[in-house]
Amino acid sequence: MSSGWVLPDDVLRDAPNYAPRGYELGDLELLLSGAYAPLTGFLGRADLASLARRGRLADGSPWPVAVTLDVPAELSPALDSGDGQHRVLVLTDTEGAPVAAMDALDVWPVRDGWVRVGGPVRRIGDGGHGVFRRLRHSPAEVREHLPPGRVLGVIADRPLHRPQLAQIALASRTLGGHLVVLVPVGAATPDGLPAEALVRAVLAARDRMPAATFVAVPLAPHGDEVTDALLRARVAAAYGVTHLLSTGETMMSGGGPRVLIPRELAYDSRDGQWRGRDDIPPRFRRLALSPAEIDDLLDRGAPLPEWHTPPDVARELARARPPRRQRGLVLFFTGLSGSGKSTLARGVAHALLETGERTVTMLDGDVVRRELSAGLSFSKADRDINIRRIGWVAAEVARHGGLAICCPIAPYAAARATARRLAVEAGAGFVLVYVATPIEVCEARDRKGLYARARAGQLTGVTGIDDPYQEPTDADLVLDTSEISVAAALDRVLEHLSADGWIDARR
Repeated sequence: MSSGWVLPDDVLRDAPNYAPRGYELGDLELLLSGAYAPLTGFLGRADLASLARRGRLADGSPWPVAVTLDVPAELSPALDSGDGQHRVLVLTDTEGAPVAAMDALDVWPVRDGWVRVGGPVRRIGDGGHGVFRRLRHSPAEVREHLPPGRVLGVIADRPLHRPQLAQIALASRTLGGHLVVLVPVGAATPDGLPAEALVRAVLAARDRMPAATFVAVPLAPHGDEVTDALLRARVAAAYGVTHLLSTGETMMSGGGPRVLIPRELAYDSRDGQWRGRDDIPPRFRRLALSPAEIDDLLDRGAPLPEWHTPPDVARELARARPPRRQRGLVLFFTGLSGSGKSTLARGVAHALLETGERTVTMLDGDVVRRELSAGLSFSKADRDINIRRIGWVAAEVARHGGLAICCPIAPYAAARATARRLAVEAGAGFVLVYVATPIEVCEARDRKGLYARARAGQLTGVTGIDDPYQEPTDADLVLDTSEISVAAALDRVLEHLSADGWIDARR
């Protein structure tokens, strides 16, 4: 893509900047490339009201869903001075490099601590960030080189195995059109495969497809299946697609290309089932592996069968998802102070160091507070920052095949969910162990004297006393050290890791 608009140095220096969240950054790239035409920026209040009322933008242009940008409320004074003059907001990537300048024409509060900003965006800088730049063509560039006639679009958000390849081949022959394969690179796949690994896996199957144009598109999930389906259809249409191949159940076109579902070969990749052929005997209808079965084979280091997966694709998947004994893992202990989580975490670390089968990084809550999070208070905001830092470091350790053991209190569910997400996005595993020792037992132990000082009014913000602990509902293992010994609890953790294939069962 070509270089962007040059923002004057004084404006760039004085303008506030913000790094949007993952899906918003994807939306920004799609706005800048023209894939979201007729949109030229994030929607303001007038467009959103018109969209909700009549399904169109304020100027009457058809558009299916809201595309919005929310920023922290502390930026509001710099964007809306109250004098009627709009301000410029510089939007950056996650590393802080400027990507776009936004004219903040509309700023309004949407929820506690956040305001919504509407206005047009213009690219600044060279736009040269991200993997597989050679495949990140703009819609105009792709349309310019498409042959005349029908265009079959496939959004490959998962690797293409033989069932999907057969479906694509049949649809292409039936339609008689050119094939465009759009590979989402805005986030990990629904199965947790990193975007770059997905692109490699899709390209590994290209010699088994008709002649095709491959495009890496920064599509990221918005958390709503209907919204995602409508936006994908519009993006496909922007790239010149006239017929979009669908294998799932959400098939809205949203004003985009016609959705094509070949009845002869309607395969749903989510459960490995074929749909639509009443004349196929039941014993032959299930001729494919489900995603769960594929994951299980990869987790165990077993080869994917060649009748289901082309060898080149299987090799890429094995590289991206090695067996669990070789894959990175974040082992995350949570529980009240005095619950025994640090003792258990150290026990696991020592056991694994003795066998030598894993490289182990220990991220103890107190040590992290001293070395990584010095200066943070025990407010909810600072506690969330602390857990995010732990989660980020642990995910980076796991990204490179290490095993990170974390044992902070981590009282809030949202912060623990962030730690899990960071691990999954790094292509690693995540095991949450809830050490559910009751507060009465923890307080009786009180090795650090925290509870005594809290009861005496000398300390505030102590979890379990004057600050809540949100009990996990998604723990992989729950232990209570008031009911079992530390040695028995340690055995339970090691047995769980062994049963799931993360460590050698013969330890």
